[in-house]
Amino acid sequence: MRKMNGDEFDPLVEFFDGMAKTTWLSKIHNQLKELTGSWQGLSVLDVGCGTGRLLARGVFEARELIGIDLSKEMIEASKSLLESKGASNSKLIIGDAYALPLEDEKVEIALSTCVMFLLPEPEKGLAEMIRVVKPRGVIAMLNPSPDMSPQKATHYADVHNMTGFERETLIKWSNVSTSRHRYRNDQLDEMLNKKGLTQVEHVSVLDGLATITVGVK
Repeated sequence: MRKMNGDEFDPLVEFFDGMAKTTWLSKIHNQLKELTGSWQGLSVLDVGCGTGRLLARGVFEARELIGIDLSKEMIEASKSLLESKGASNSKLIIGDAYALPLEDEKVEIALSTCVMFLLPEPEKGLAEMIRVVKPRGVIAMLNPSPDMSPQKATHYADVHNMTGFERETLIKWSNVSTSRHRYRNDQLDEMLNKKGLTQVEHVSVLDGLATITVGVK
């Protein structure tokens, strides 16, 4: 499994920004934020922040918003979005999930959606998230489950009357998922527990096609 580089994502800013605004992914972002608790006065990190849509939910709540992405163009898009939302508390940094450009115990909340499953060695990315989170801090991820496949994503789209770009993005995610990592809950438990996380909770989304996982350091 090959690790992708930032240049590969640079031309996809419009696609990923549109995907982050779809009904299905927006709903998941809202769920994920709710599961991590209040961001009031906290430092929040998004690893693989894309165009910053998830971080933007905390503009008037978090003490600090930090977005890290491999893609220079994604970071530029994040800067533009957060500035347009009135953010004065954001840091957007080009960086690698395997070597986050942050000191130890920097943030209270670390997020990663649609990223860890792409990595050849997701445990390395998880270890870095844990490193930069303060004790008793929260880590939250979104990953596809073993049920995610083009066939089941198509069925989900049919059942929920999804058309156009909404449908296209979900099915594209399912196509990528089949050649990367898809996780059962017990696999996620093992991975997180091995790294010392506690209070691990899984929330099924998209009728079981994906899972939000939250743990405490």
